Amino acid sequence: MCERQYRHLETEIKFLRMKPGHGEVLLAEGDPRVREEEERLVAEFRRQLDGGMWAAVPTENPGSGRREAEMVRDYSEIPPGAERVIFFPRAAGG
Repeated sequence: MCERQYRHLETEIKFLRMKPGHGEVLLAEGDPRVREEEERLVAEFRRQLDGGMWAAVPTENPGSGRREAEMVRDYSEIPPGAERVIFFPRAAGG
């Protein structure tokens, strides 16, 4: 089995879930530069997506100061320097 390396992230990262009435709930945090912590982060990321959640990384446009988010579908898509990944439920309906 081929082991995939993800160590592109440069700083500690937090995985948060948005819950109505509770705000951000901490799911996991760790330093992706530490192998055991990164493995735990990858497993939690997959668990959230397998559970039907979507993931987004908050971003800010330096020119306008507007806050936006970049959707990510795989741990490897988390941009270097990201400090948080927000998980939220998919909208109900079709």
